[in-house]
Amino acid sequence: MTRREFLARASCAAAVAALPHRAHAAGQMFVSLNGAVTRGVGGADRVRLAAKLGYGGVDWDLGAAKTAGVDATKALFASTKVAATIVNLPMARPLPFGGDAAAFAEALKPLADDAAFTAEVGCHKMMVVLPASTTTPKDEMRKLAVDRLSAIGEVLNRSKIRLGLEFLGPLYFRTGRAGGPPAEPFIWNLPEAVALAKDTGPNMGVVLDVWHWHHSNSTIADIAAAGSRIVHVHISDAKASAPEDVRDNQRVMPGEGIIDLTAFLQALQKAGYRDGVSPEPLGRIPESMSAEDGARLALDTTLAVMKRAGVR
Repeated sequence: MTRREFLARASCAAAVAALPHRAHAAGQMFVSLNGAVTRGVGGADRVRLAAKLGYGGVDWDLGAAKTAGVDATKALFASTKVAATIVNLPMARPLPFGGDAAAFAEALKPLADDAAFTAEVGCHKMMVVLPASTTTPKDEMRKLAVDRLSAIGEVLNRSKIRLGLEFLGPLYFRTGRAGGPPAEPFIWNLPEAVALAKDTGPNMGVVLDVWHWHHSNSTIADIAAAGSRIVHVHISDAKASAPEDVRDNQRVMPGEGIIDLTAFLQALQKAGYRDGVSPEPLGRIPESMSAEDGARLALDTTLAVMKRAGVR
């Protein structure tokens, strides 16, 4: 981004500066700070940055919070008035969709404590990314996913935690790694992700990333059908590109591309979604831009499209 473009963007940001940023009352979507725009700023510093800029919530870090302790973490969220929106499922790769049964069983043991900690600090949502392709036959892979997600769901449900499954939409995710073993598409669109969630428990749902929704050719009707299964939302935008050329780090800020974000956000509202919307414009923040400026730009552009859609 050139200096002129940045100044133009800053001017646009000023136009929405008067918007009420932080509202995260029941019945209203709010913007949640995602680590994709903070240049490595995490833990308590990300929460404080969210508060400083006026975010309603933050996609937070469980590891850092556990190090600080439950009391300190609760006090941090209370003092900043920032919602603890969502946290990653604390299972290291290749789990939960790879690795052997013994490793998975071992990883389940600390999950109950992690879920209890998450609930105690005021968060009731975790997320995990689904593989878009598999070298295992699809039916076999789906059975493994159902079995393991069902087990995870049972543990999380004791602390009233919902798990969002994020699908990956671009074509290159579905075809496996170049030079790797032959792969076939697994779960890469909204209807299949919702079907998997329904098969694995009442507290299982989807993380709906508009970038992946767009590149998987999922539809507004699919959002309506997903309804209450939508656990969390990621927002960015896309430039026109041939499917075979799309890569995950080619995103742009909300409102800079071709996705009909007004229709997307209005569909979410009609589906009953009233929670966090996290800007995740991977590849868009210049290396020269500070974490604070990147987070501010993400907030202002997201608020602008939300206002245009009438959901703020």
